[in-house]
Amino acid sequence: MDWVKKRLLDEAQADYKKFSASLIPNVDNVLGVRLPVLRKIAKEIYQDNWREFLKNKDVEYMEEYTLQGLVIGLIKDEPEAVLGYVRDFVPKIDNWAVCDTFCGSLKFTNKNKKLVWDFILPYLNSGAEFELRFGIVMLLGYFIDEEHIEEVLKILGNFGHEGYYARMAAAWALSVCYVKFPEKTFVYLQKSNLDKWTYNKAIQKIVESFRVDKESKEVLKTMRR
Repeated sequence: MDWVKKRLLDEAQADYKKFSASLIPNVDNVLGVRLPVLRKIAKEIYQDNWREFLKNKDVEYMEEYTLQGLVIGLIKDEPEAVLGYVRDFVPKIDNWAVCDTFCGSLKFTNKNKKLVWDFILPYLNSGAEFELRFGIVMLLGYFIDEEHIEEVLKILGNFGHEGYYARMAAAWALSVCYVKFPEKTFVYLQKSNLDKWTYNKAIQKIVESFRVDKESKEVLKTMRR
């Protein structure tokens, strides 16, 4: 589908490329196409020939990977079939931007939580940084709820990866846990065995949240290691 690559090149913006590249330092194939534009192109691909697009191995730019992830999020099929495409895509993730955009597009999770929960569990035990980030971002996006909060905190309590982007995801997830379930997460933080960096980053993210009251923030600041 040559039109996709041409479209991306036409939509690329030099100033946005510079900005995006500064946020994703481990990636050097950024074109600089804004996410709303990518979402629009993804819908066009889905209406055209999405199966052919997902089979394409001639992928040159980060935005092409982002498009593949967005297209998967648009698939209307049995959830098991969609998860097949998810499984094939996860190994392609090599940066936080593609990972997080992809996870955010998998809205079918909301109606298939048991199935997706079981699907992501192996990724939460992965030693590969972005497989683990994928699992954690899926947790924080879809499973920080009454049914799963205890298990989520248990999973995060066993976190031990040294990769920066995995650690950031764990800290981010804990901050979301605190916003939604402050009492349970506070108890967790008091006895947490998380490494110092991830623990302190989680505290920082909670303190920076506009959804946490000032009094709680002052208490949390005293808990930094």
